[in-house]
Amino acid sequence: MRITKEPEERKQEIIETAMRLFHEKGYEKTSIADIAKAIGVAQGLCYRYFPSKEALFDCTIDQYAQVLADRLSLPADIPDMPLKQLLKAMPADVETDDSDFYQVFHEADNKKFHDQLSLKVCEKLVPAVIRLLEKARENGEITIDDIETAAYFCVYGQLGILLNNHGSAEEKAKRIYDFLIYALRL
Repeated sequence: MRITKEPEERKQEIIETAMRLFHEKGYEKTSIADIAKAIGVAQGLCYRYFPSKEALFDCTIDQYAQVLADRLSLPADIPDMPLKQLLKAMPADVETDDSDFYQVFHEADNKKFHDQLSLKVCEKLVPAVIRLLEKARENGEITIDDIETAAYFCVYGQLGILLNNHGSAEEKAKRIYDFLIYALRL
């Protein structure tokens, strides 16, 4: 019996099944045919949503990056809080190791995937950081003229510390916080 699902539900099912198989078998050893078989659908249905395994994986990177960026971003409706206090409230780590997404992106052989994910998270965070810095400038907390450059530096500049294997998440967060306080003159 054929089971019809809404397009977004089917697309998500393909993504989640792909990530489970990428985790279990490895990215290279998983094919679109494997994914379709695990779901119980024709291979062509997967290709209707994703023209290739690479396009499917790019979509998973984008989706997981959005989840992480959302966890790092502060809600728009938070009460007015000084930037220094907001920086202090930022979480040290937003990932948990209980998902196939985490496992795939953090396996030793998948450094390239993790680096792609890191860059995608940064891309998604820049607009939120621009808004935070603009608000801080309007409130007289900072006097930076080029907010966009400052935002890119604040976001992408953290990667060297975050991707370094030395130190705990808390130690890395403190180093980043201390530098941002210095660089933004807060």
